[in-house]
Amino acid sequence: MKIKKICSILTMGVLSVSLLSGCSSSNKESSKDEKVTKIGISQLVSHPALDKAEEGFVAALKEKGYEDGKNIELDLQNAQGDELTAQQIGSKFASDKKDLIFAIATPTAQAAYNATKDIPILITAVTDPVEAGLIKDMKKPDTNVTGTSDYLSVETNVKLIKDLVPEAKKVGVIYCTSEANSTVQVKELKKYAKDNNLEVVEKGVTASNEVNAAVSSFVDKVDVLFIPTDNLVVSSMPIISKVANENKLPVIASEEGVVITGALACNGIDYFKLGYQTGLQAVKIIEGTEVKDIPVETLKETTLVINEDTLKALGMEKASDDKITYVKTKK
Repeated sequence: MKIKKICSILTMGVLSVSLLSGCSSSNKESSKDEKVTKIGISQLVSHPALDKAEEGFVAALKEKGYEDGKNIELDLQNAQGDELTAQQIGSKFASDKKDLIFAIATPTAQAAYNATKDIPILITAVTDPVEAGLIKDMKKPDTNVTGTSDYLSVETNVKLIKDLVPEAKKVGVIYCTSEANSTVQVKELKKYAKDNNLEVVEKGVTASNEVNAAVSSFVDKVDVLFIPTDNLVVSSMPIISKVANENKLPVIASEEGVVITGALACNGIDYFKLGYQTGLQAVKIIEGTEVKDIPVETLKETTLVINEDTLKALGMEKASDDKITYVKTKK
């Protein structure tokens, strides 16, 4: 009887070990099978607006449970303002078979779209994705591209020019001739300026080393300078701000990052929020929603931001209005 009992206990022990071993093997398989979504992030250049868009995108993913090194793999590449490099990044992401591409700014979005028509592409900081040839329609993209647009009617900042510089007659604008989003904004600027009895003096540039000469040429010709959401020009804001402020030339911008680098003011959008909104779209795609079912979105909220240091340099007075956000120049 004792021998039988011992045998029985040993048998049960073997069975228990087998079962536990089976569970362990199953868990390992489950761990191996867990999907890690590979996301390629292509950013045209580093400047406050685009950096914030990238930060917002990652923040939204993390808040929804998707974190780099755990269930997603982020590959952040920066073209450093070079469009050829942006094309190479797009091609590399396509050949690496990323599950999703996040393209920040029009040239990187175009580069990604030229590289693949299969991988879902999310865009942000693209003013007019239809004009850029990325989608057919904002509500029904009809391509492998969707995301968010930083479109904000130039009329908003034309009104700001009238409010802050009421005596202005001529508005200067510097823009990169190869950026589709910029040419769209200059076209709009001309329309709304004409409606407000303002004359537009434009200066197109093709490289950052042309910006200094461009802003210097405006000093005696215009009453105020408008900076669109142009990546090349925005990257050169320290130069523009220095020349403009030394010559008492007010600069009206399209987003807060430009004001922090020395422009007088903007009535613009928050790029962190825009990137965050795009991150929420990424979550939808990861969880099975098709790109064609996600409309391209815009951010409706605007914030009036004024640079205190620039205000003082121009000899202008600070207004006591709780709707205005005041900032100082970031050194």
